[in-house]
Amino acid sequence: MSQPATLETDVGVDTRDWTVAIQGMTCASCVVRLEKALQNVPGVKRASVSLATGSAVINARSDLAAQALNAAIDRAGYHAAEAEIELNVSGMTCASCVARIEKALVRIPGVEAASVNLATERAHIRILQDAVTADELVAAIERAGYQAAVAQEIHEEVERGAWVEAWPVMVAAALSLPLVIPTVAGFLGMDIVLPIWLQWLLATPVQFWLGARFYRAGWKALKAGAANMDVLVAVGTSAAYGLSTWLWLTRAGGTAPDLYFDAAAVVITLILLGKWLEARAKHQTTSAIRALNALRPETARVLREGDEYAIRVAAVKVGDVVVVRPGERVPIDGVVLSGTSYLDESLLTGESLPVVKTPGEKVIGGAINGDGLLRVETTAIGAETTLARIIRLVENAQAVKAPIQRQVDRVAAVFVPIVLGVAAVTLLGWWLGGRGIEVAIINAVTVLIIACPCSLGLATPTAIMAGTGAGARRGILIKDAEALEVAHRITVVAFDKTCTLTEGKPELLAYVAAAGATEDEVLTLSASIQAGSSHPLATAVLAAASRHGGVLAVADRVQALPGRGMAAHLSHAGMIRELRLGNARLMDESRVDMGSLIAIASDWEREGNTVSWLADVTSAPRLVGALAFGDTVKDTARDAVKRLRALRIDTVMVTGDNQGSANAVALELGIHQAFASVLPEDKAATVNSLKAGNRVVAMVGDGINDAPALAAADVGIAMATGTDVAMHTAGITLMRGDPSLVADAIDLSRHTWNKIRQNLFWAFAYNVIGIPLAALGLLNPVIAGAAMAASSVSVVGNALLLTRWCPPGERKGRA
Repeated sequence: MSQPATLETDVGVDTRDWTVAIQGMTCASCVVRLEKALQNVPGVKRASVSLATGSAVINARSDLAAQALNAAIDRAGYHAAEAEIELNVSGMTCASCVARIEKALVRIPGVEAASVNLATERAHIRILQDAVTADELVAAIERAGYQAAVAQEIHEEVERGAWVEAWPVMVAAALSLPLVIPTVAGFLGMDIVLPIWLQWLLATPVQFWLGARFYRAGWKALKAGAANMDVLVAVGTSAAYGLSTWLWLTRAGGTAPDLYFDAAAVVITLILLGKWLEARAKHQTTSAIRALNALRPETARVLREGDEYAIRVAAVKVGDVVVVRPGERVPIDGVVLSGTSYLDESLLTGESLPVVKTPGEKVIGGAINGDGLLRVETTAIGAETTLARIIRLVENAQAVKAPIQRQVDRVAAVFVPIVLGVAAVTLLGWWLGGRGIEVAIINAVTVLIIACPCSLGLATPTAIMAGTGAGARRGILIKDAEALEVAHRITVVAFDKTCTLTEGKPELLAYVAAAGATEDEVLTLSASIQAGSSHPLATAVLAAASRHGGVLAVADRVQALPGRGMAAHLSHAGMIRELRLGNARLMDESRVDMGSLIAIASDWEREGNTVSWLADVTSAPRLVGALAFGDTVKDTARDAVKRLRALRIDTVMVTGDNQGSANAVALELGIHQAFASVLPEDKAATVNSLKAGNRVVAMVGDGINDAPALAAADVGIAMATGTDVAMHTAGITLMRGDPSLVADAIDLSRHTWNKIRQNLFWAFAYNVIGIPLAALGLLNPVIAGAAMAASSVSVVGNALLLTRWCPPGERKGRA
């Protein structure tokens, strides 16, 4: 989308020109349909769509939301190109800041959605491609009273922020400590009095130098028409400091019995301490991303014209041959050309044991090489490597809000105004009640100081950060916070069979010929039809034919029939034959009588094998033969089902395989129900039927044909050993082809959700109890400040416990 221009219409309304990149247009009728759809959007003046450039030029009101244009394009059956921008945001102190920044961002034309995370201090913005520049977004945030910049790597920001916060705490503590000595001495029965001028001298730099951040941030918030935690702290401590100064200067003899310089200084010190502890805790919640970033080597050894060169990883190109010596990290994704070695992939997949790699096998960048020398052909570099995608997934999951956080943000948005109102009522109540202005001010100050919107804003995102990080270390990649939130309620898990519960490496166990055909003919024709296929069954047939030594026929007009099999024309024995190879459904559709081999096929299926049928339909449909394939059930599949049952979760299987084979595998694993012979397009309908009765369904799969079902499920779980389509569709990706990770993912979700509930309960209970106690005069400002700091730190610290999460099996081992 080109840079929008501002125009002026004849009625004086600002308009903009939008140039939107459109995906999915194929012909002139697409142009007409899309133009009509866009012109029907309220606020659009003109729309011109070009098939040649694949774009739409739209003149519309400048206040028209990008979502309206995007929705119209989607309804017309097309897709507007989008982009995502990450910004660092500084100056936020509580959840009300989050709401204000999000509101400022979504008002910008071209912004579709904005999600601001208080814990990571990041803004994740989705825009129509090229509609908005990063500078425009930064300017909008600055107008709202904050600072912003294009995001750097998260681990650098958090580490720097943690140390930046340290020195004000130390200086404030050094200045405040003498102020609390008289109070502590009083408890010990000693009488120590500091001169008032010294109290004032110590408190003033704390108030106006070290506490200046609260004044600056509070003033910016007020200028933007809102209030936040900084306003509460600035007003509260200023009232205590101002009251003390006034009493000092107006009391006869220059003395006063009750001054609150210590309260103002200590409150600021405690809040600064709380912010520093928060920063340190946030540093630990991002340890997973830092660990993943540390896996990236800076250099690679590349072979060029027989010589070895050490170059920057960024300079490596796809196709380059990289040498990986013993003990080195693999710098890129690739395929082993020569050498054999064991690779440690534990930080990438969670697999604790080294994995052997031989020529032809894939390797992942970031893995540690064992004692062998490997030559690897590069297949992916930079942002396309598995490691880069893992880091992106984890960062995105930590940036996007869980649904419950949006509800909390709505509460936080009105929290500060309510607290200011309660403080005003407290002030008037105590003053009009005859207790004097001093008592009234101090109690109102205590109300302002004890109120803590920070804990509300940190309760959910810190738990999600810690939970997604813990999952990443164990090979569980959570794509978004919503998947993490929903997963704890899963009641049914639906498994695909092949490659999910079984190894996905079937072998041809047996084949039989029908009357009028030979077994050699069955094997040769089956292999000829599948000569260009990469399907696991085709691989098994071709391997058997290679061992047998037969000569394959030339196949023509080969056609894949999803969920059923294949069709082809073969030149065989001097004639052209039209053949069908596939399951019983395909035979029924082709009107092939399978009666002569039904008994043998039924025996194969009862043993858990997959049966393929071969038929000649050149003239009258005729059965040629049948083939039986056996696939080994994964060692961890039985344990996966057992663990899900222990979590009180039902298991079902949804497969395109025959009913006999499905039932045999289901019986072996203890799965409750098996849906067999399900076409890819029908898998989603099966998942939707399982959701009846308010059941929460997870679908576990790995292939392209599983993608609709993964999208239809409440939570889609994909195996990273499968296709990119499945992983893109799923909300959770398992980095190992281990079905027992499904139970681990659900267990992690439950632990994370428990932490979120605990944090929200504490955050709300703290304010519900603390504010009334302060209003009733039962607390003093110093205790209120300590409680305020403790509330945020306790919420972050509680979430931090998730970083120690480990799967239930490991917990038992440790016990």
